[in-house]
Amino acid sequence: MQLAPLVEVTRGGEVESIHFGSVAVVNTQGDLLYHAGDPHFLTFTRSTLKPLQALPFLRDDGLAHFGFTSRELALICASHSGESMHTDTVQAMLHKTGCSERHLHCGCHVPLHFAVESRQPAAGEVFNQLHHNCSGKHAGFLAYCVQHGAPLDTYLDPAHPLQKAIRHSVAQAVDLDESELRMGIDGCSAPNYALPLSRLALAYARLAQGGKDPVHGGLSAALFDAMTGHPELVSGTGRSDLAFMQAAPGDWVAKGGAEAVQAIGIRSAGLGIAVKVSDGNPRGLYPAAISVLQQLGLLPAIDKTPLVPWLRPQLRNLMGIPTGEIRATVLLKKD
Repeated sequence: MQLAPLVEVTRGGEVESIHFGSVAVVNTQGDLLYHAGDPHFLTFTRSTLKPLQALPFLRDDGLAHFGFTSRELALICASHSGESMHTDTVQAMLHKTGCSERHLHCGCHVPLHFAVESRQPAAGEVFNQLHHNCSGKHAGFLAYCVQHGAPLDTYLDPAHPLQKAIRHSVAQAVDLDESELRMGIDGCSAPNYALPLSRLALAYARLAQGGKDPVHGGLSAALFDAMTGHPELVSGTGRSDLAFMQAAPGDWVAKGGAEAVQAIGIRSAGLGIAVKVSDGNPRGLYPAAISVLQQLGLLPAIDKTPLVPWLRPQLRNLMGIPTGEIRATVLLKKD
């Protein structure tokens, strides 16, 4: 395993910390074009997997069956912030399927928008599973089960028909045999898969192709259109995936995941990009991903995009005194 320095963190002008990791840039055939570190680093996909987890539901025409819109499909692919635009939409999805919040098995956490807003919930404020960032994905899981008469209580069991269908679809999307997928349990209790970073990049190159994707065709088109058409639902106000997709509307599809993994598909360039910070710290992820986009010539004028705050974040202590910054050091190598 050969990792590369992706970003450095400074204090008083001196380098205090370095985050290492890997980058893979591939075309729609999966050919490796550029890399940093180990482009085949075995990486748990975490929430970057969500569009692929939606494939069985789409393949069986689940959207039409329940009258789901592209907004609701965006929520199925989301790691949302728990804002009202998110929770209201998930609630509507559950209502259409005859389910309720109690059927969800994702758990509950404080909505992500509080961290984005740098504030705490009010005393006594109560949250439920609708506020979990993965509740849209789980609502999609339940919809599949209702449509197919599959058990609701065990929908997260790896042996459940839904999860078996997802595993098959994921393997197809990344050109691997199902036996090559390494399974773990995600933060929301759903099965998640580890695969070479370059294969995650391939999945997003194909996703960005939309209807031209030779593997999933119209399904990829529906996913791409939903995610790029409603990026605020895929993430939330002030979030990084929203900023990536707003930087190139209708061209870039982006999805991040826990433990500092980022995937981006570029339609106009026919590229898929995957970045992993090996220590799992997300503070190093966004400057590195933006630097990769710049080195590929995809972001010539960052000052005109929403990505500016994510490129070189300034660090301050609790008194508001500047202490340093986070700056990218990643260097792509051409293959």
